Amino acid sequence: MIDTMGVGLIMPVMPDLIKEVTGGNLANAALWGGVLTAAFAAMQFLFAPFLGSLSDRFGRRPVLLLSLAIMAVDYVVMAFAGTIWLLLIGRIIGGITAATHATASATMADLSEPGKESEGFGLVAAAVGLGFIAGPLIGGALGEFGTRAPFWAAAVLATANLILGWVVLRETVTDDIRRPFEWRRANPFGSFHILSKLPGIGRRLVSFFLYQFSFAVYPAVWAYFGKAQFGWNSGMIGLSLALFGVSMVLVQGVLIRSILARFGDHGTALLGLVFSAVGFGALSVISSGTIALILTPLAAVGAVFSPALQGLMSNQLGPERQGELQGILGSASAVAMASAPLMMGWIFAHYAAPDANWYFPGAPFVVSLFLTLLATVLFLAPTSQSQKS
Repeated sequence: MIDTMGVGLIMPVMPDLIKEVTGGNLANAALWGGVLTAAFAAMQFLFAPFLGSLSDRFGRRPVLLLSLAIMAVDYVVMAFAGTIWLLLIGRIIGGITAATHATASATMADLSEPGKESEGFGLVAAAVGLGFIAGPLIGGALGEFGTRAPFWAAAVLATANLILGWVVLRETVTDDIRRPFEWRRANPFGSFHILSKLPGIGRRLVSFFLYQFSFAVYPAVWAYFGKAQFGWNSGMIGLSLALFGVSMVLVQGVLIRSILARFGDHGTALLGLVFSAVGFGALSVISSGTIALILTPLAAVGAVFSPALQGLMSNQLGPERQGELQGILGSASAVAMASAPLMMGWIFAHYAAPDANWYFPGAPFVVSLFLTLLATVLFLAPTSQSQKS
């Protein structure tokens, strides 16, 4: 949570900071902002399996603590950055250090009781959600003291997190589960190729990616969709996003335990897909903002899919490959979060344009519905036991 708060702290001031260092206008800042975001996501994609494999070999503790130390220094460098190129280098380094979310999930898998990994993954997701709620709120307030203030605060948070981890985080990788480091497993392409050979893992990885891609419709177009479909102002959009964020935290941090106890990992994952599909379908056609707000907590129930699916794959692979698994899942999430806004934004712009032949602001949600149904088909497809392990 503290780690994600640091990332969220700097988000509100990035437009003004980019304008400050480039001397350009808001439109130019938006272009550079896209470059910085893409660089951050690309590093997460490339390095999540690398750091995960390192943690399988050398332990979770040194990987997490060293990343936090580098992250703290990186925030200081960005606080002093006077050029866009230094900011870009800072975001590249930040993307590498932020790729340790996968290592944190592997740590949670190590700490969880056998068969209860999904609950732990839900807690990790809830912590990330809390961080993204609190971080931008605090960062926006600190921005009143200048564009550099949030970076200093993020550096302090990362340092405090390093001290906390040094004191309380014990090593969870024992000699019994320690695995040799292999370069062919330490990159997203090689790792996916190896894991996809295991029965059912390949299609579950694709199902996970499709779900992450479809779920990214919310951060990608929600603000624009709310204005076009319901006539909401910025305050109402902020309220709806806060409601969704709080609902996600409650679902993944609290409600998921009861759902898992009742339906198990497989049933919980399927339930998440069903709720997601219903939510996407409803949002694509409703015209009442009140109904949309009522549906928000129900749509958030769909978020149980990811931790439940992670739990299924975690149980299948065993403790010695948790870093590798969480690394490739981190890469899949990074690709989805980097590419989905481009596609969803283009679709929304096409169908919500004043001169559109068919005015349909809900079109991106139809795409998400289709992707969710495809993810469901892959998830329910029978597993071939003849695949090599």
